[in-house]
Amino acid sequence: MLKKFGVALVVLVALFALCLASGAAEAARIKLGVDGGPHEEIGEVVQKLAAEKGLEVELVRFADFILPNAALADGDLDVNSFQHVPYLEAMMKDRGYKLTPIGNTVLMPMGAYSKKIEALDELKDGMTVAIPNDPSNGGRALLLLQDRGLIEVNPDAKLLPSVLDVTENPRGLKFVELEASQMVRAIEDSDLSVITTNYAVESGLIPAKDALFIESSKSPYVNVIVVREGEENRPEFKTLVECYNSDAVRQFVDEKYKGAIVCAW
Repeated sequence: MLKKFGVALVVLVALFALCLASGAAEAARIKLGVDGGPHEEIGEVVQKLAAEKGLEVELVRFADFILPNAALADGDLDVNSFQHVPYLEAMMKDRGYKLTPIGNTVLMPMGAYSKKIEALDELKDGMTVAIPNDPSNGGRALLLLQDRGLIEVNPDAKLLPSVLDVTENPRGLKFVELEASQMVRAIEDSDLSVITTNYAVESGLIPAKDALFIESSKSPYVNVIVVREGEENRPEFKTLVECYNSDAVRQFVDEKYKGAIVCAW
């Protein structure tokens, strides 16, 4: 009887150890949501670095800015990396998401592009300006235009002004609001298009060379790594942030984007 009990105990211990190992292996895999272009390319570097640390990162690519937060909130992702804090805050306010940033990644300075004019002083009265239609990037575009003296916006709107907050428009500029992913195409139809750097770079534009003007390095729109509230301390996320904020990623960003994108940690 004692012998049988001993065998049973050994089996139970072995099964328990197997369950623990299985749980550890499962905990070492995460799904990371990114959008196409630089965030995906940087994510691929992070993916390799994480694998060296025993963390398997599955990249999930999205074609817009809406779905990555919805997927994270619904539990289809563990983490995402594609957005800046003003956009995250706007999404949480509008949709009730309980999300939080856990680390910085890069700054992608927004720029204004045109095939109709070659200098800002060629922008005539009544010309069309295309800007993103989401609150965060649309507001960001308007603030960039304000910085260049083209318009003035209500300061009460802070980082999220809309076209309704434009208080001064001396040139009578006409604003066209489009999906951020469609902004590169808008260059053909508008006189000026204000485009986020990820879509500009993905289309082959070089912001430092092709933009009529871009944001300064003091921009508040640093991109962040985001998880669900309450999960900030998962060890996998600590490893992920370490990989993002590594010398290898900094070297990749500096060499690949040549100043169009800069590290922000």
